[in-house]
Amino acid sequence: MPELPEAEANRLRIARDCLNRTIEAAKPGDDTDHIELPGDNERGRLVGHQFTQTHRHGKLIFAGSGTGPWIAVHLGMTGSLRPFEADDGPPDYAKFLILFEGERRLAFRCPRKLGWVRVVDSPQAEIDRIEFGPDALEISRDVFVEVIGTSRGAIKSALMQQKKLAGIGNLWSDEILFRLGIDPQRKGTQLDEEQLGEMYDAMRNILRAVVDTQADYSKLPEDWLIHTRDEGAECPQCGGKITRTKVGGRSAFHCTRHQD
Repeated sequence: MPELPEAEANRLRIARDCLNRTIEAAKPGDDTDHIELPGDNERGRLVGHQFTQTHRHGKLIFAGSGTGPWIAVHLGMTGSLRPFEADDGPPDYAKFLILFEGERRLAFRCPRKLGWVRVVDSPQAEIDRIEFGPDALEISRDVFVEVIGTSRGAIKSALMQQKKLAGIGNLWSDEILFRLGIDPQRKGTQLDEEQLGEMYDAMRNILRAVVDTQADYSKLPEDWLIHTRDEGAECPQCGGKITRTKVGGRSAFHCTRHQD
């Protein structure tokens, strides 16, 4: 599932390929039942405007201008934003299309229909409406320690609660806990301030490293869990066994030897 680094890679595509181009049309793609997309009036608000800025908060991606309107995009489980040229045609599973003046186009590709696109007045207004917490790369150490350290539930679940901390999901919560040797079932209240500070540092280092690769996992270090995140695989850190369990209804992969 796309998380903060994957959302950042998608934001960068818009910033690189779609800014300062007048929007001539915005329209739904094929097979758009049961997916949230802008209606006729909202799509009409985009026509004649340009995207001059992009922004990301957690897993949310925004493109718009200082005076608006903006599009807000959540990628869901399998979504992506794909700039393309008119002659090349849209990618498969394109659910929403923006046509810019000239040949440039932007598609929201979403095979499983679990993402969404909205037209909003500003990024902050949408973030406030959804009540997302601070971005995982913007939150201060003190706020992180307070928010995560007071959690009475499983630490993995706390890291994934978007209203506490925006941007981390299943994949990178596992990676953070794997690096620190912490069992995903441990509670936030069982960690002291030093451990929480180390978690903050690990979170930022991991997310920044993935962002720097534009979410190309093949460029990440070989001793990361991402490369052996399968039940029964050998732990690249200690030679233990990777186990899959359920934490808060979500799959968690961790090493049975060095995570406790």
